[in-house]
Amino acid sequence: MISLTEYNQDEFHLLHAQTVENTMRYFARELGFADEEDFWGIVGLLHDLDFEKYPEEHCIKSQEIMKKRGIDEKIIHATASHGYAWMDTGRSDSENN
Repeated sequence: MISLTEYNQDEFHLLHAQTVENTMRYFARELGFADEEDFWGIVGLLHDLDFEKYPEEHCIKSQEIMKKRGIDEKIIHATASHGYAWMDTGRSDSENN
């Protein structure tokens, strides 16, 4: 597995990851996907894994990191999907906002 603090040390990013994890778990339960709560919690926790160290490669570098660690492809796809708007453009997150 991946240690979140290996890639994120800033308190804001760690709190953000935990907040999104808890939010994803909540909505999984509320929307009838309680059997997938752990999956969605992990997606929320790891969705910005690369942002602090690799902001210019956000949602791209995380895929590489997770593949090297043997993370399930479904988790990799779900975490990367929130950055679809710039993944195909080759532009950074900040250039697309």
